[in-house]
Amino acid sequence: MPSPHSPMQNHLLASLPPAELERLSAHLELVPIKLGDMLYEPGGQLHHAYFPTTSIVSLHYVTESGGSAEAAGVGNEGVVGVSLFMGGDTTPSSAVVQTAGHAYRLERSVLLEEFSRAGLMQRLLLRYTQALITQIMQTAACNRFHSVEQQLSRWLLLTIDRIPATELIMTQELIASMLGVRREGITEAAGKLQNAGFIRYRRGHIAVLDRAGLETRSCECYAVVKKELTRLMTNVR
Repeated sequence: MPSPHSPMQNHLLASLPPAELERLSAHLELVPIKLGDMLYEPGGQLHHAYFPTTSIVSLHYVTESGGSAEAAGVGNEGVVGVSLFMGGDTTPSSAVVQTAGHAYRLERSVLLEEFSRAGLMQRLLLRYTQALITQIMQTAACNRFHSVEQQLSRWLLLTIDRIPATELIMTQELIASMLGVRREGITEAAGKLQNAGFIRYRRGHIAVLDRAGLETRSCECYAVVKKELTRLMTNVR
């Protein structure tokens, strides 16, 4: 039987020409990653890049007082570890698994060698980094100016875009931590979305029932992030 896992499940890797992907495939290691796994810590040396397929990784910043918020999420559209090829090697943020699943891991030296070839892989990685910067900027603006209900709707839409399911295993406490808001705010916002028939919530599980309806409750941030990712990652040659 064919393997259920393939590098082609990651959109960035799937954009490579067959010859480049074949050269890289010998070095790609499929790894399972669990909810809460820390792929890298603030200030730590990065040794691998991760290309998620069925998992989602949260790029998180934690303050000295213990408060935290998600700056961006990375799923099957991209790569975790842009500091490796941007020359920084370390980052003040952490990368924590938000949704368990699988990813392909690539050693730092192999990634840098491929990047230095100045071929399509380099252009894809740079384009993706620009899209990631857009997501970070939009998240910052969203957290400052938009309601918790709008933030939650944006976050849910971006999350279900990255996984082959419409039900998430996610507690309100974890979502509150991701968005940097109080759990009571998430409870109230989720209640409004559930009463509208857009989601169904039970302890630890959220199912999206009406995607179009959820989009009407989201702010413009979701569309901005999606549009920019599509623009940058389409027809890269």
